[in-house]
Amino acid sequence: MERRTIGAATLDVGTIGLGCMPMSWAYTGSRQRGEESLRAVHAALDQGVTLLDTADMYGPFTNELLLGRVLKERRSEAFVSTKVGLLVGEQHIVANGRPGYVRRACDASLRRLQTDVIDLYQLHRADPEVPVEETWGAMADLVSAGKVRSLGLCAVGARSARRSGARLHDGTIRQLERVQQVFPVSAVEAELSVWSTEALDALLPWCAARGVGFLAAMPLGNGFLTGTLTPGEGFEPDDLRARHPRFTAEMMAANQPIVVGLRRIARHHGLLGNTVTPAQVALAWVLAQGRHVVPVPGAKRERWVTENAGAAGLRLTAEDLAEVAGLPAARGSWD
Repeated sequence: MERRTIGAATLDVGTIGLGCMPMSWAYTGSRQRGEESLRAVHAALDQGVTLLDTADMYGPFTNELLLGRVLKERRSEAFVSTKVGLLVGEQHIVANGRPGYVRRACDASLRRLQTDVIDLYQLHRADPEVPVEETWGAMADLVSAGKVRSLGLCAVGARSARRSGARLHDGTIRQLERVQQVFPVSAVEAELSVWSTEALDALLPWCAARGVGFLAAMPLGNGFLTGTLTPGEGFEPDDLRARHPRFTAEMMAANQPIVVGLRRIARHHGLLGNTVTPAQVALAWVLAQGRHVVPVPGAKRERWVTENAGAAGLRLTAEDLAEVAGLPAARGSWD
């Protein structure tokens, strides 16, 4: 598989990553099976998908424990990204950016992941009670201590930006400019997909201009862009899509033209003798946004990991990209 580098530290990663969150967090609980997820991670590494993206809050903790079982055997083949800064309670999630907590959380993640170093340590969310420079400084100390190789930042929530009329990622860019004064940012993780293109406006160019890698979260639109979801089928109560405005039966039906367009492009490439899926077209579109962009689709089954990895070899033409650009804008939003 083609290689890409991200960040000032020129971190070597595969063309496509694996988001491990669905294996133990936020999606249908009844379909989360440990052994099946382990096979999926092994399959990813077998196919050159080296970037494994997790967080201590997923589970909480169980996602890192699961990855640790694989890393115990195959650490040299993986690029490990995990996150810090969010604590999960019974009915709530709170930020904690206190330096002492960051240090303890890193040690705990290292134990769960069964490794002595984290390749990319990301700040999941800044703590409003702690200057982000203090949190970032504690994370930088972990690099100096040899426990972490590089630092990344996850995009802040979009709700406040939409209320104020600001651009979606203005808050993230302000944070990035502050922490860059403390220690270099190697990567930014934010949503980017065919149906969520806001990062193209300012955040992606900000990263490109500074040699910062961009990890594209939710590149398959939480599964919608795969074309495998049926409007009105419903989701289990613990599935985040059960409360997502884009996943009501009405909005899923209204947004079907986007999937139809991806399927049309897939059929065109399939005429060349290959089997191409809408999901692969969606991932290829993300890859086409820049050499510093790495899509990180979530998956928990070997089948989907294999399909996603296949997108690395799909090259969209200028006509394909123009067709995607001409698809109707998605209706509904996280807010």
